[in-house]
Amino acid sequence: MGAEGDRRVPAIVVGSGQTGLGTLRCLRLADIPAFVACPAGDLAARSRWYRPTPGETAWDGVCNDAALDLLRRMPLERAVPIPGADDAALWLSRLPDDLRARFPVSGSSTRTLEILQDKARFGEHLAASGIPHPRTFPIRRAADIDTIPFGELDRVFLKPTNSQLFLRATGAKGLWARNRIEMEAIWHRLEAHGLEVLAQEYVPGDATRHYFVDGFRDRNGTLTGLFARRRWRIFPPDFGNSSYCRSVPLKEVGNAVESLERLLAGLDYRGIFSAEFKRDARDGTFRILEVNTRAWWYVEFAARCGVNVCRMAWQDALGLPVQPSPRDYPAGEGCVNLPGDIITVRSQPRAVRGPLHRILAQWLRAHYHVFRLDDPRPGLSVAREILGRLLRRAGRRPRAAAATPGGEAAATDVRTP
Repeated sequence: MGAEGDRRVPAIVVGSGQTGLGTLRCLRLADIPAFVACPAGDLAARSRWYRPTPGETAWDGVCNDAALDLLRRMPLERAVPIPGADDAALWLSRLPDDLRARFPVSGSSTRTLEILQDKARFGEHLAASGIPHPRTFPIRRAADIDTIPFGELDRVFLKPTNSQLFLRATGAKGLWARNRIEMEAIWHRLEAHGLEVLAQEYVPGDATRHYFVDGFRDRNGTLTGLFARRRWRIFPPDFGNSSYCRSVPLKEVGNAVESLERLLAGLDYRGIFSAEFKRDARDGTFRILEVNTRAWWYVEFAARCGVNVCRMAWQDALGLPVQPSPRDYPAGEGCVNLPGDIITVRSQPRAVRGPLHRILAQWLRAHYHVFRLDDPRPGLSVAREILGRLLRRAGRRPRAAAATPGGEAAATDVRTP
């Protein structure tokens, strides 16, 4: 089948929220037909280009045995799944033989994905490979905490081995531990809920020292897409997501690209990736923090700058030549997640955020994460949600703030599954 015949093979976005929406828009930019496997009422389902997966029952994106049955009954000759979550990428790597030909995926082996997704195994692999990274200490039992050299480290926090499970249970990406006693108390609480964690040194430096190298590596080991961006603001603080970032030239992150190329080649990685680095304020070293093995929040921003990794994943899965993107994409382009950035800017002192007119100028020139004039419904739904929250807050009577028993430790509460 030639390229024009393959053009009729649709993609299936296996993702929700901002990542699912961004992936769908990337496919639209490449003129690739697409369905979306996401919950009813999801942000991605509000897009003008949204189509549920065909069949008697639409796939909601949950990856389980029932989803395998849905794929078998789906009235499609072929389709290319594109994951928007780590667990979806891992699940797709294990598709049974009877589904692999109908639903080809541009993805890595299960072993490779497990190394990159399990933060403990990832840290061990980085140490063995000599790739710069923060000092990391797996915690498998309470005695392991005694081996952590708190006095040698700048700051220490607890980080999950499985980010998605941890986020669902705690509502956070990481938890601070000021000392050994506090870490042990937090660890026992998490361990009781079956959450595996590790301790990691916090690399010194503010949000602007975070850099991301996003891209695509095809079945031949060629990096057909590379896109670098720098975080300027983050929401929530410390362990949140970028609320405003800018594209930067690859030469600005040269050492990071070299480390990433070595990591991906060593694991024979294939597919979409987004790697996060932090430039150490002590010595300027780019230390790798994590690698997302799927589409990410700002995937549409990369495509708007000329690096459409979703188009590359579709081409690669179908065995087509992967059209590389230019390495000289526009630098200095901004992208804002406006709801989060408004909160961040309001909470920052002027000495940190700079003059307000500069922020407004950034917003006026930026790409918007969800808001787009050619696809307005997702943005309008977010605006309605924000307005509703403000009205509900305004309707509440002011009351004195009550002291939280346990102080900061209350932030480590684990939600009951």
